Amino acid sequence: MAEDRTNLQWAKLATAIRTAREARGLTQPQLAELAGVSEGSVQNLESGKPRSRMPQTLAKIEPHLGWATGSGPTVLAGGEPTLVTESSSASTVRRTDEVLRRKLPLRVVDELESDDPLIDSQVIQLPGTGGARMTIVVHGRPDATPAEIQEALLAWRRTERKLHRLPDDVDVSDEPPAAHSS
Repeated sequence: MAEDRTNLQWAKLATAIRTAREARGLTQPQLAELAGVSEGSVQNLESGKPRSRMPQTLAKIEPHLGWATGSGPTVLAGGEPTLVTESSSASTVRRTDEVLRRKLPLRVVDELESDDPLIDSQVIQLPGTGGARMTIVVHGRPDATPAEIQEALLAWRRTERKLHRLPDDVDVSDEPPAAHSS
């Protein structure tokens, strides 16, 4: 006989999820993205409405709330979630991500976080600047075939060679020389 899940503490679970999410500074869409679930799934869990079956979404969001595996069902049964302490390396990665998000334009962060295949990256010193440099990250299309990735790599290599051949004495002035007045 199946367990009757309608008598579980769905409202308590909803409050616990919302509290943990907000404590981590996450919005519902952000939690959904981290867990790989729909925003609607997170909204449903936070609604507190009783359900006839255990949502699969619950296990997927637990680690992103700082909960140990199985904490959701524990809360439903009247208990408290088991909190997981973040490893120092995970904490460092999170802080680094936050710094990058503050320092870089959103479109650059979006590209860096994309799942598109990474072809290459390079840091190139800008000639004649005393140390200024540019950082380049080359991604392929997500649906690219191996042949298209190879083609993109070759195109990048041609471009990279040109970038490295920039002369040291480039006249960076965009203004034409002044005309001599008589």
